[in-house]
Amino acid sequence: MSNPFLKQVFNKDKTFRPKRKFEPGTQRFELHKKAQASLNAGLDLKLAVQLPPGEELSDWVAVHVVDFFNRVNLIYGTIGDGCTEQSCPVMSGGPKYEYRWQDEHQFRKPTALSAPRYMDLLMDWIEVQINNEELFPTHVGTPFPKNFLQVVKKILSRLFRVFVHVYIHHFDRIAQMGSEAHVNTCYKHFYYFVKEFGLIDTKELEPLKEMTARMCH
Repeated sequence: MSNPFLKQVFNKDKTFRPKRKFEPGTQRFELHKKAQASLNAGLDLKLAVQLPPGEELSDWVAVHVVDFFNRVNLIYGTIGDGCTEQSCPVMSGGPKYEYRWQDEHQFRKPTALSAPRYMDLLMDWIEVQINNEELFPTHVGTPFPKNFLQVVKKILSRLFRVFVHVYIHHFDRIAQMGSEAHVNTCYKHFYYFVKEFGLIDTKELEPLKEMTARMCH
């Protein structure tokens, strides 16, 4: 990685909010290391996302959800100064797709928001989910809740929308920074993972369908 800016961005804990970490010595930490080792070894991403023999699906998914949250956070953080209330008054993916925000507190009905406001709410919401011990238990032997995969699907669908917005509205910034290859690798990793385990509805993937067909064979 020759670009010093990218070294700083991709190798340090330089996200624009606190980064969820795995505690050393835990099973989740070991799985995280295993997943990272596969990527660092240059293993085919399609193979890297497959469930390792003898591992629990929920543990494998939990590790990846946290990792994708950190990576997508970081990608958005690098273009965030160009995504403003003025430049992106609507959270969208081109003229055909508009994403409205809904939660259990402030916005009980789907509400049109600017992209930066949507991103803030989204990252806060995901952070709450992955730091909730009942949803993402950190202790070995503590079972995952019955609705775990349901929550995960919602998290990943919403994270996918960040990729949509970044690729469609801010790709020039990504290219200008020389981080196109890295963002593409993060996207491919994410895409192969959600496809491997059926974690995003096909209709959600529609906005980047053509790009994905070219990039992910």
